[in-house]
Amino acid sequence: MLTILSEVIATINLRLSDGFTKIIPSSIVVVGYGLAFWGLSVVMRRLEIGIAYAVWSGVGTVATSILGVFLFNEGISIPKIIGILLIIAGVVLLHSSTNT
Repeated sequence: MLTILSEVIATINLRLSDGFTKIIPSSIVVVGYGLAFWGLSVVMRRLEIGIAYAVWSGVGTVATSILGVFLFNEGISIPKIIGILLIIAGVVLLHSSTNT
């Protein structure tokens, strides 16, 4: 979860960095992505690469999309909601396929 949180924080700050022209958000981007990739590499010691990456990228994408709506007034639509639900369904299906 900390790996995903680091990635989401980095992505939000990527938006705030204004093309890497603002030092504090830009620094958070570099540190956040560094922590996220380090954490992902640690997780991959114990989980299959497909599962680890699907959960990391899927949950990160969903969280970032939802935060974009609330923090940056980005639009929400039925197709966007369906896309988010499909991402969640895909991660669940991938995870459940390793338990059979």
